[in-house]
Amino acid sequence: MLSKTPATIVTGFLGAGKTTLIRSLLERAGGRRLALIINEFGDVGIDGEILRACGNPTCTEDDVIELANGCLCCTVADDFVPAIEKLLARPQPPEHIIIETSGLALPKPLVQAFHWPAIKSRVTVDGVVAVVDAAAAAEGRFAPDPAALAAQKAESGTVDHETPIEEVFEDQLLCADLIVVNKTDLVAAADLARVEDLIRGALNRDAKLLRAANGSVDPLVLLGVGGAVEDDLANRPSHHDDEEGHDHDDFTSFVVELPAQPDPAALTRLLEEVAGVHGVLRLKGFIDVPGKPMRLLVQGVGTRIQTHYDRLWKPDEPRRSRLVVIGETGLDREAVTRAVGGV
Repeated sequence: MLSKTPATIVTGFLGAGKTTLIRSLLERAGGRRLALIINEFGDVGIDGEILRACGNPTCTEDDVIELANGCLCCTVADDFVPAIEKLLARPQPPEHIIIETSGLALPKPLVQAFHWPAIKSRVTVDGVVAVVDAAAAAEGRFAPDPAALAAQKAESGTVDHETPIEEVFEDQLLCADLIVVNKTDLVAAADLARVEDLIRGALNRDAKLLRAANGSVDPLVLLGVGGAVEDDLANRPSHHDDEEGHDHDDFTSFVVELPAQPDPAALTRLLEEVAGVHGVLRLKGFIDVPGKPMRLLVQGVGTRIQTHYDRLWKPDEPRRSRLVVIGETGLDREAVTRAVGGV
């Protein structure tokens, strides 16, 4: 009997550094044939384009399958299974498949998809890797400060129910074999220890924690876990185990078209302000800076905005400026678009 092709699911909340981790993995693949399936919450794919721009021979156009505008586990028959079958049908099929979920995805339903007859005998989930933004966790984005919870309980006798963000964050941790605490260079040692305590407090079983900066983790640690996760779902609880399917009604995404931006520093300051005022969770996209031959990549987590030039504009490529904006349901699309100078 032929051995199954291993697949690794990379999960983690918006902006945790999943794409950066995968790019680092590609750079250190050592000639191993890897293929990528990238899923985005919105209808414009940014992460797949970032990976295609890496200039690495292990990351060609054929090696990246991008499935935008949805949740992989909600489109198993239409999108996910055909994507897996396409990869396996190649003359030289991949030795390992890397699947990057959207930052709002629940990993457990995706693992369940590996029981579909078309792929059950051909692919196994080698492991689930959850990436955590240490800086965002330290800021209390995924769970309130324990002291604040204790004060709330002392005053009213109860504590508020978990927010949708907390539920997604915990579901991602509870399904993981390996948790990469990323962006450790952005937090103090005491805050990092507090984040790791928060993570361990959410777990119901042992999972390995690794610290990383810029998503740099040894491929030998990420690949070859041998978890056969699809056969271990009973030990990976979810907030949504008793639900018939799941939805993403708690979050929204839209695209803002911008004019060319001659002053990237001014744009960064504007986006920081808008994200803070409107409660934007995630910003990402590419910007046309007049006079610059390269496109500007913009990535934002809350009010933390980072930019860098990632590659040259192609000769036949429209120099468009577009930002994907993600927030909780109720985010005012028109107000955000006006505030950032959208067209």
